Amino acid sequence: MVRCERKRLTSGLVLALSCCALAACGGGRERPRADLAASRVTSIGVNGYLWRASLDTLAFMPLLQTDSDGGVILTDWYINPAAANERMKLTVTILDQDLRADALRVAASRQTLQNGEWIDAPVQAATTQKLEEIILTKARDLRRRAIGG
Repeated sequence: MVRCERKRLTSGLVLALSCCALAACGGGRERPRADLAASRVTSIGVNGYLWRASLDTLAFMPLLQTDSDGGVILTDWYINPAAANERMKLTVTILDQDLRADALRVAASRQTLQNGEWIDAPVQAATTQKLEEIILTKARDLRRRAIGG
């Protein structure tokens, strides 16, 4: 019987991987590091690097809901102390198990305070694009560190 174990990658990203999931474990033989840092990490329902990078990027915001199997992160309203008259809420969706640019979507809602009421306001497309770029860069960095390069 092959026992499953948790392995810690050098990036600090913890993923549950088993010899069975890696296929043909070879009687306890140690697998090459590149297998652990593949671009497709599926111990959760979505790409593990995109998931970790998304959580790291949104760490300053209060989280309402996270679903690692479905790949959804929903934040609560966040008010930047430097701009107390506006607030933002984000939804990050990871659409694939592969580490790819089109596997990530960020949606944002913005409101401004007017006469004591929060009113919906437009979000610049560059805002969500920049967040996607930041998350993708962090995910790629996590993968590079996991490979050891």
